[in-house]
Amino acid sequence: MADEIQVSNRGPIGVPVDSLRIEVDGAQLAVAREGDGPPVVCLHAIGHGGGDFAAFAGSVRNRFQVIRIDWPGQGRSGLDRKPLSPSRYSELLSGVLVQLEVDDPIIIGNSIGGAAALIYASQHPVRGLVLCDSGGLVPVGRAARIFCGAFARLFAAGERRAWWFDKAFHFYYRKIVLPTPAAAEHRYIKLKAGYEIAPVLHEAWVGFGNPDADIRHIATSLDIPVWCAWARKDRVIPLSACLPCIRQMKHSSLTAFEAGHAAFLEQPEAFVREFHKFADSLGLARDESVGSAHTNTARR
Repeated sequence: MADEIQVSNRGPIGVPVDSLRIEVDGAQLAVAREGDGPPVVCLHAIGHGGGDFAAFAGSVRNRFQVIRIDWPGQGRSGLDRKPLSPSRYSELLSGVLVQLEVDDPIIIGNSIGGAAALIYASQHPVRGLVLCDSGGLVPVGRAARIFCGAFARLFAAGERRAWWFDKAFHFYYRKIVLPTPAAAEHRYIKLKAGYEIAPVLHEAWVGFGNPDADIRHIATSLDIPVWCAWARKDRVIPLSACLPCIRQMKHSSLTAFEAGHAAFLEQPEAFVREFHKFADSLGLARDESVGSAHTNTARR
């Protein structure tokens, strides 16, 4: 990848080093593809990477083809020349799936990945959505703007390499984003990348406070099955704030997990068990096998 030598601490957060390299509209994206069966696309939260879904992929790849994408400037992907937003991520997702010749997937989206999944599903055929503490489901009023502005200032400090940012970043992950013991390993590798991913986090949190971050109208217009797999202890996107929108979705179901922001990381076995139930509800038989097996072969 063009800027691979610049990727240090954020690399291990992403997909495996030998994953596919796919270019979409000037952005070099790292994409892992493994397993056999109906396609399941995994979209991570801001500042995270496709590695968040490694355990999930390992648990379901005997039944599904799992596709994990590192967003630009995160994990092992290169930078993007266009501004960061859920809409931009949806465009990049579309380009990846076109090149992989993937149609009608199940999409799992965490945080900004959920917002991107909602936008993509409003424009393309999707078999079903799994929203894991998705962005976009609350109004962006004064309180939301103040909240997002505070985090934007935090990560702006990291971008300018303020001496105190490292301690603040540790608090952010240990107490707010991934507080549970089950996420300790993932939390550790993310903490090492704090200064490196601060610019992406800064840009994202500025965007979260903009009016167009509210995409409730898209969520409630979708006529597809949506499973909301929420972390009950989420302090960033609390379930209570999102429930009014979730209840207005046409075909939604909800499971609350004892987790902070990513149930698939913090309660992996329970998440996989409930995911299989959701897949069963879509008419996917346990022995269904579609397509051929894929491995993480790099495209140079």
